[in-house]
Amino acid sequence: MANGAETLVNTLVDNGVEVCFANPGTSEMHFLAALDNPRMKSVLCLYEGVCTGAADGWYRMKDVPASTLLHLGPGLANGLSNIHNAKRASSGMVNIVGEHSASHLKYDPPLTSDIEGLARPLSHWVRRAESATTIAWDTATACAKASEHPGQIATLILPGDTAWKDAGMPVVPQGLTRARSAPDQARVDEVARVLRSGEPTLLILGNKATRGRALDLAGAVAAGTGCRLGSQFFTARIERGAGRTPLERIPYAVPLGQAFLKDFKHIVTLETKEPVAFFAYPDKPSLLKAPGTVVHSLVADDEDSALGLEMLIDALGLKGAAPLVQERIEAGVPSGALNPESIAQALSAALPENAILVDESLTTGRQTMGLTMGARPHDLINNMGGSIGYGTPVATGASMACPDRRTFCMVGDGSAMYTIQSLWTQAREGLPITTIIFANNQYAILKAEYTNMGAGQQPGPQAMAMIDIDRPTIDWVAMAKSMGVPGVQVGNAEDFHKAMARSTEMDGPCLIEVKLY
Repeated sequence: MANGAETLVNTLVDNGVEVCFANPGTSEMHFLAALDNPRMKSVLCLYEGVCTGAADGWYRMKDVPASTLLHLGPGLANGLSNIHNAKRASSGMVNIVGEHSASHLKYDPPLTSDIEGLARPLSHWVRRAESATTIAWDTATACAKASEHPGQIATLILPGDTAWKDAGMPVVPQGLTRARSAPDQARVDEVARVLRSGEPTLLILGNKATRGRALDLAGAVAAGTGCRLGSQFFTARIERGAGRTPLERIPYAVPLGQAFLKDFKHIVTLETKEPVAFFAYPDKPSLLKAPGTVVHSLVADDEDSALGLEMLIDALGLKGAAPLVQERIEAGVPSGALNPESIAQALSAALPENAILVDESLTTGRQTMGLTMGARPHDLINNMGGSIGYGTPVATGASMACPDRRTFCMVGDGSAMYTIQSLWTQAREGLPITTIIFANNQYAILKAEYTNMGAGQQPGPQAMAMIDIDRPTIDWVAMAKSMGVPGVQVGNAEDFHKAMARSTEMDGPCLIEVKLY
């Protein structure tokens, strides 16, 4: 007979969860033993935030949840920032959190904590597996919850005695999965009326509407009606580049976002909401649309965008219409100084076909994405939750999900320090990831936000000391080498392009430190 941990792992695999990003401790030793299962891929991460970020990246590319293994309450707490990002991106995951056995908890050992209390604010479903005989039922329910649309965060707490006791004959619930629903026909008809009116209209696509058949159908609507297509500044995953329907990116800065949206009379949302400022600023609005602009929901978060757009095309009489398609723009190799434009040009020229681009470049990449629309077809992944330190873990999980594609991860030096342990896992697994560190030795975004928030034109010496990250200067190439990842430092656009192009010929990971002066 299998014990509780073995039954848990088998049930995960039986329900489509085939990878576990793990950072185990003493309480999880029976689960660790159960991971010695040829049907389950286990990946060691040196920090729990890497585990949860990698699970997010896996889901974004697979649309199937991964599992994590976290050590008690403190381990879960270490992973919460990237669970937050995953929740905002609607990425499903199953978090297995170890716990003391019931008989030991009554003595209040040092690592005792309120695991449910820690998990609940960022989980859609939380359960403590009280018995080995019900662990299969609990696990199957967790997997079903994580696999819903939009993806959900499921947290299963595994006490030690549940893991080591005999599980008996596994019993699992049936009929837990449900199909995505269609939008209400009245909503579709109202949006069709708006589009036929000829009034300026923007369709904003989110979640699964930004790729696959839904994106093609949105392109057909735009081609047939003259509406424009956009995305929020941060989006979970967009299929973009030559041969794909282009989406305009709503700017991040409030004045720029307002200017972009000011002439639209209607905004139509698909699996997203109307544009909102990322932060509250003195004397600036939270909602970016112009006064009088009407917002219409075509497809709700839990509905099927492809089906909704098919209904809209039928209502508009556009069946068979060809979608808008982005032409290939051959970017020349840039030269000279590194700036947002030359960085974008180098990216556009160097990205191979079907690359995955994970962007956490913050200030450096903020203006560049619009300049890479004509690059070879690729997938773009953004940070939906804003908690930094997501880029390198998400790239790790995305590459695990798609090892036949080169993944590029653009990250600022401040953000990279949060979860740089990802490089070790990338080296251990031999993942084809190019990590690009934009090293300006400061939290440059905070310097701009200091002014935007009305705190003053320039930070004073003490405030500046909280923004600069020099003294000492971080040696990124040496750090990467220490974790088994080869690296190179570049200081101009030509060398940056060459380093990226060379990295596409490598089998495993590498790092490019981009020195910004």
